[in-house]
Amino acid sequence: MSAELQTAFQVTTPSGALDTHMLLILVIMVVTGILGGAANYFLADREGAPSRRDWLKYPVLGVVVALTVPLFLNMISSTLLEAARTKPVDFFAFAGFCLIYVIASRRLIENVAQRLGAQFDQIKRELGHLKQQKKDELIAQAVKAEAPKPAEPTPEPREVLSYNDVEILRALAEESFVYGNLAAICERTGLARDFVSQRLTVMKAMGVIETRINDKNLMYWGVSGRGKNLLGDILSVHEDKKTA
Repeated sequence: MSAELQTAFQVTTPSGALDTHMLLILVIMVVTGILGGAANYFLADREGAPSRRDWLKYPVLGVVVALTVPLFLNMISSTLLEAARTKPVDFFAFAGFCLIYVIASRRLIENVAQRLGAQFDQIKRELGHLKQQKKDELIAQAVKAEAPKPAEPTPEPREVLSYNDVEILRALAEESFVYGNLAAICERTGLARDFVSQRLTVMKAMGVIETRINDKNLMYWGVSGRGKNLLGDILSVHEDKKTA
């Protein structure tokens, strides 16, 4: 049997047990995983002091990554593992590939983690912005609901004074009437006593009439300055209508 046939037979002949070739590949993956993990440990960027777990974490992760090298080689249809049977120097190539694969995978995993972390932070910021916007809207609605309504304009006394009120105001302006002497006011204006009493209270609250005390300490009704101006305006308008 020629040497080429013997080599082919050795390559293709199956073995029921773990042969030396497979065992050597496993050892290479474990060793390069540990070495690559140690290299990643020293290449890692840390803000604080390294913890004791890092010494174990990086080598273990390195071994896990190195064990995926055969899968990667199979996916790209590489014959590096089988070629090492006939060409032992390929074991060094395989070891170097495993080492680079472990070290490069750290950067790949970190990039993916950073990208996912950035997306997660962006989502958190957007959610925070939406929550703040919703909170501001609720506060604005609450403030708007609690805002005092604009007060309705108070009508001028001239708009609420009736004809009888004007007659009472004229009587008080022309003559002084003692407070409580409603009979004289009723006689002067020809109005009922209850009506005069009610309208005096209303006009006093409006500020067009007031009570005063004379030298004899007697309280009497009088027209206020506002009432005099209002009465003058009403009488002037009435005179203009008569002359028109």
